[in-house]
Amino acid sequence: MVPHARNNYRPAHARTAGRWPDNNIRLNLLYTPMDMDRPGHPQTSPGRAGNGDVRPDGASDGASDGASDSMPHPTSAGQERRCLMVIHAHPDDESSKGSATVARYHDEGVYTILVCCTGGEEGDILNPAANSPGVRENIATIRHDELHDAASIIGYDEVVHLGYRDSGMPDSPANRHPEAFANVSLEAVVSKLVTEIRRTRPQVIITYPDERNHYPHPDHIRVHDASLPAFDAAGDPSLYPDAGKPWQPSRLFYVLFSGGRILEMHEQFLLAGKQSPFDKRWLERAASWTAKKSIIRIDVTGYTHIRRKALLAHATQIDPQSPFWFGLPDDVVDKIAPYDEYELARYVDGTGKIIIVDDHSAEAQGRSNATSGAGIASTVGSASGTGTDAMSETRDTVQDAVGSGSLAAILASVQNDLFG
Repeated sequence: MVPHARNNYRPAHARTAGRWPDNNIRLNLLYTPMDMDRPGHPQTSPGRAGNGDVRPDGASDGASDGASDSMPHPTSAGQERRCLMVIHAHPDDESSKGSATVARYHDEGVYTILVCCTGGEEGDILNPAANSPGVRENIATIRHDELHDAASIIGYDEVVHLGYRDSGMPDSPANRHPEAFANVSLEAVVSKLVTEIRRTRPQVIITYPDERNHYPHPDHIRVHDASLPAFDAAGDPSLYPDAGKPWQPSRLFYVLFSGGRILEMHEQFLLAGKQSPFDKRWLERAASWTAKKSIIRIDVTGYTHIRRKALLAHATQIDPQSPFWFGLPDDVVDKIAPYDEYELARYVDGTGKIIIVDDHSAEAQGRSNATSGAGIASTVGSASGTGTDAMSETRDTVQDAVGSGSLAAILASVQNDLFG
C-alpha cells in the first residue's frame, strides 16, 4: 500500500536565508507511516509564520495563541464549522493556484485543508541559486519542507499527504514508474479522498478542471478524475463503507488561473516596454476561461502578496527573477484583477440533489440524495457496488434536473463567497 501520512502540522518558522527551515510539524499517521517523522519538528501554536505583515483584518501574521485539532468541530450553535478542502497534485501548486483565497478564508475562521497527492519528486530545479550539491538527491525531502513553509504562509490548518510518487511530464521515463500517481488504481485514490472528506467534513472542495487539451500533466488529470467521484460518493453510505461516516460536501469548484489577470498583465508588460511571458497559447487559454459561463470570482484584495510569499517558499521551483511570476512591480500586480477565479462543477441543491454543471450548455444534471444526520448522503440511483464503477453506472442514468435559470441563481449566490 502506498504510504498516506496526515500532517496536522503547526506552522513552520519563517525561512532563514542560507539554510532550509526546520518545519514545526506534528504527524498523525494514517495507513503506512512515511519517513518524515524526524527531529527538529516541535509542536507550536497555529497561525501563519511570523513575517511582520498585517492582514486586512488588522491582525499580525505572527502565530496565534489558539489550539487547533485535526478536524473541525461543531459551533456553539450546533452547526458544522465552515471547512474548505483543496486538492492539489504537487508541492507549489497550492501556492500558484488559489492561495490568496485560502488565506482570506483562513482569516475568516474557515478550517482549511490541503490535500497534496504527490511528493513532486520529478520537479525540475528552476531556481539556479537553489541548484547546489545534494539538492537533486534530496529533492523529495526538500520539496516536502517547502510545501509546509508555503502552507504556513498561506494559512492552511492541516496538510494531508496522500503519498504518491510524481508521475513526471507526459512521455517522460517517470510515467512508467509503478508507484507513479498516474499508474495507481483510480479506485484506490478515490477511496483515500472519500476517507479524508468524511473525516474532515468540508462543505466546499476545490480541485482541477479537465485540461487534457491544454496542460496534460498526468498528475493533474488524475486529481481531476479522482475528485469528482469522491465528491459524489462521500455522502453515500453504500459506497466505501469502511471510509468513515458519510458526509456530502455542498459544492465543488475548479480552480483556474485568472484569465482576466493574465490578459491585463500581458497588456501591462507591453505598456512598460517589456516582453510579455504570456505567449499565444497562454492568451488563448485566458480568453477561453473568461468566456466560461460558470465563473466565480473571489475578491482577494489585501491578499495578493500571500501568493508571492508562498511561491518564494518553493526555492527549488520558483526563480525570484522569473518574469512570469515577478516581472511586474508588486504595486502594479496588486491592482490588476485582485480576485481568484473558479468554475462551479458540482453543487447540492435545496432538494438534496447533486447537480452536475455542464458549462458548455449552461444546463445541469442531478441525482437524488437523501439527508442523513451527518449531512447529505447521496442515494446513487439503482447502482450497486462499492466504488467508481457504481458511480459510472449511475452517471449514465442521470436525468436533467435544473435549467439555466436555477444555475444562474446558484452562481449568483456564490459570487465572492464559495460558501454562499
